[in-house]
Amino acid sequence: MDASPEEFPVTHREPMVRRRVRIRFCKQGDLRWIGHRDLMRCLERTFRRARLPLGFSEGFHPKPRMTFPAPLALGIEGLDEIMELELTEPLTDDELLARLGPYAPAGLAFRSAEVLPEGHKKARPCSVCYQMPVPPPHGDGLPQRIERLLDGTSGPMPREGDRGPIDPRPLLAELTFRDGLFSMRLRISDRENVRPREVLAALELDGLEQAGVYLTRTAVEIDS
Repeated sequence: MDASPEEFPVTHREPMVRRRVRIRFCKQGDLRWIGHRDLMRCLERTFRRARLPLGFSEGFHPKPRMTFPAPLALGIEGLDEIMELELTEPLTDDELLARLGPYAPAGLAFRSAEVLPEGHKKARPCSVCYQMPVPPPHGDGLPQRIERLLDGTSGPMPREGDRGPIDPRPLLAELTFRDGLFSMRLRISDRENVRPREVLAALELDGLEQAGVYLTRTAVEIDS
């Protein structure tokens, strides 16, 4: 005999509400020597220990829904990195930071957390800023090399790997050398981009990292 609909009531699941959070953090010290994948695993462990209600992808191997608009290269410190994370329960900005702080490993610090309104567009980086101390005698003639790179007289810039040379001028928002500190602000394009170490090589500063001097990314700027 067929069962009546009342014997097997249909249950309706409420759609899961996902809340996107934008987090700014620092990656410093020895932590700069871990790659992007290791950083993702480190952050996931931190979020689990802090008991954040993480949103996960679907499929056989679900992973936390987190994105990094501008991943940081190995060996570079980051003072103002950005990531976005999906949560399945409401938390305030202050609650998030209070939960995360005690579980941050050495070299990782959470600067801010912002719960984004529904429908808010994802972070889209427009430029990144770096700085590096340049001890003497490496800074000798550096202002002149910067000027030649900015006005194009030094020719196309060679790039890492098998990528062809490029005219970097549209992507070089600012290059300065003051009081022994070299700073650069690089625009981010949807087409081609210049890597910070390519700029160092074009300015004959690429040997500094081998000498123990390292790059620091000071800001990831996004379109508002």
